[in-house]
Amino acid sequence: MLVEELKRRKLPDVLTFLDGSKVSSDRWSERRQELLRILAEEEYGELYEPPKSIDFEIVETEENYCAGKVVLNKIMLTVELDSGSYSFPFYAAIPKAVRPCPAFVHINFFEPYPNKYMPVEEVCDNGFAVFSFCYKDVTSDEDDFAHGLAGVMYQGRERTPTSPGKISIWAWAAMRIMDYIQTLECVDLKNVAVVGHSRLGKTALVAGAFDERFAFAISNNSGCSGAAISRDKQGEDIRVIATIRPYWFCPNYQKYIDNEHSMPFDQHFLIAAIAPRKVYVSSAVEDVWADPYSEYLACVAASPAFELSGEKGFVHPDRFPEVGEKLHEGWVGYHLREGTHYFSRYDWQQFMDFIKKHKNM
Repeated sequence: MLVEELKRRKLPDVLTFLDGSKVSSDRWSERRQELLRILAEEEYGELYEPPKSIDFEIVETEENYCAGKVVLNKIMLTVELDSGSYSFPFYAAIPKAVRPCPAFVHINFFEPYPNKYMPVEEVCDNGFAVFSFCYKDVTSDEDDFAHGLAGVMYQGRERTPTSPGKISIWAWAAMRIMDYIQTLECVDLKNVAVVGHSRLGKTALVAGAFDERFAFAISNNSGCSGAAISRDKQGEDIRVIATIRPYWFCPNYQKYIDNEHSMPFDQHFLIAAIAPRKVYVSSAVEDVWADPYSEYLACVAASPAFELSGEKGFVHPDRFPEVGEKLHEGWVGYHLREGTHYFSRYDWQQFMDFIKKHKNM
């Protein structure tokens, strides 16, 4: 059933090079770089180079957060680029009981701890640290490349066809949080996940695809131009998203408005580019704008990239998912929950269960 649906949508094959040759297991790294180049040039824009230097300053500390179980630090991160410097805050909540602990880098809609999209005490009680930053502290969510980190990167220059959009800039910021995490002995560097919801779920997948230090990339309800196949997608499509939010992407993406079937890629390329690390996609049954079935199909289409290394990819029945179904057996995880577009405690619980099951030793 699902194979027939993928054939109907005429997706490009993740295991076929642009020259038409087939990808073998010893050449996956070459194909992965090809996928990343396509995604950068055609959709998200080329990520900015790493900073010349980076500095971290702890500006606030709460030693007895969550009834004394957690240390909470507010940290100011400063990057030095060729074009100037920029600073933004992030928070680190680290449980005292588990060291070294796995961790989440949460690309967040909010700054305060906790918030409706992040049950920090429950996450820490499960033995995970949480490093979180508010995306708007990095650069604004609007068609403005003159302010914030975008202003430092662009320096008033006009955007080129492959210039980075806001999603790439937010993903770049998540990578800088990972730079900080690598300085900590209390974090298990083999098991750091990047996670986000909605537009920030798209961002988490981009960060996970381009930065191999993330062992897990987790997308919650990311939909169009995130985890969902674009070809024949229901709900939001490229016409809508690239018209309303063109600044999320590189200018090249505009040419695929009403022209999805001409794309040399689709969103399964983004998921596949995370292989052979782990990825998780979650959907909500009433979130028809994101289109759960197209998110599910992207996992199916990306699975061969994970299987190439001899591991299980996406282990699933040959049908679309049922509400409440959790698919955690392979290195591609998925669940479909009840409800609407939201980042729930249930979602966090599934992500933690998946990481515990597939933890790198």
